[in-house]
Amino acid sequence: MKNVYLDNNATTRIDPMVLEAMMPYLRDYYGNPSSIHDFGEPCRAGLERAREQVASLLGAAYTSEIIFTSCATEATSTAIYSAIALAPERREIITTAVEHPATLAVCEHLERQGYMIHRIGVTEEGALDTAHYYDALSENVALVTMMWANNETGVLFPVTEMASAAHERGILFHCDAVQAVGKIPISLRATDIDMLSCSAHKIHGPKGCGCLYLRRNTRFRPLVRGGHQERGRRAGTENIAGIVGMGAACELADVHLPMMASVQEMRDRLQNGLLSSIPHTLLMGANQPRTPNTVNIAFEYIEGEAILLLLNHCGIAASSGSACTSGSLEPSHVMRAMNIPYTAAHGSIRFSLSRFTREREIEWAIEQMPDIVARLRTLSPYWQQGKPEVAQGSIFSPTYG
Repeated sequence: MKNVYLDNNATTRIDPMVLEAMMPYLRDYYGNPSSIHDFGEPCRAGLERAREQVASLLGAAYTSEIIFTSCATEATSTAIYSAIALAPERREIITTAVEHPATLAVCEHLERQGYMIHRIGVTEEGALDTAHYYDALSENVALVTMMWANNETGVLFPVTEMASAAHERGILFHCDAVQAVGKIPISLRATDIDMLSCSAHKIHGPKGCGCLYLRRNTRFRPLVRGGHQERGRRAGTENIAGIVGMGAACELADVHLPMMASVQEMRDRLQNGLLSSIPHTLLMGANQPRTPNTVNIAFEYIEGEAILLLLNHCGIAASSGSACTSGSLEPSHVMRAMNIPYTAAHGSIRFSLSRFTREREIEWAIEQMPDIVARLRTLSPYWQQGKPEVAQGSIFSPTYG
């Protein structure tokens, strides 16, 4: 079997219906949406229709709360820099140790500028250390920026509760929801989340388009300045085809949200099949709430990159972590934050499904993986040196195959 795509947390295939919605804006409707003549009107209408579709999926109270950007990374940077610019007397930021590089890189830069960054840790299963979080809240904090779902493990954080706690101290709350949107129900109007980032290409939309949700009446300072686009909150002529595609993708994600139960069944079939057929494996976040499409399993004593290469020979695409951090020989920062044993952290593989995944593809992956792991372990000096037994009562023991 060829072309088994199980790397949907990195990016997704564009839905044919999304492409169909975009085509007129690539071919026929080429006007500037800011123009008052007839060429601009259909582009302006497409822009506002997409804003309605995105707001609906996110459960926003007002369509004006949606600001279109080039990607979620831009949206996240905009949120962080806006928050600190409007509260210069507050020189602290709270984030987590397992955030996406889009957040961590900005925080590291601000740390060099004199800001105090509180990096909230996680447990061995990837759950947020909430006690540490509550201890870090103070009147000196300008912003909390926290992901809803971890991109490597799929573990969900209690962001609605964390946002309410931040508000009690007058702290703005930003959420990176890139891996949550379209996978779990979201109703922002029912939360205290002030700002939220999401991306089109993670929900079967086009690359090069994202958005920032900005709660009405939240103080804001734009990052990209220039023209009056997006009500003066994000300058630059809008990418109408991409925005229309994002709107269509959001509408389809809303319609297909009940299908995520079937995706979760396939995910569970995959993880159970691998854990039962391959010894010395570790399921990340086994007892935590996770997104329905993500399973991350560490295979002890072998390298994840080698597994990926052999999977690729079998026509299977997966990942050893975030696509934005691959290439490093070190275990990912997420695995390190979870204190995953060194012999397992190097061999973690993330499989991420979508509504386009089929059961036969899952069975093919289950069939191929045992031979791949066995082959690589015969070449591993760590495997040859002997396998330590799992300690009785170890936090890892319930999840070993």
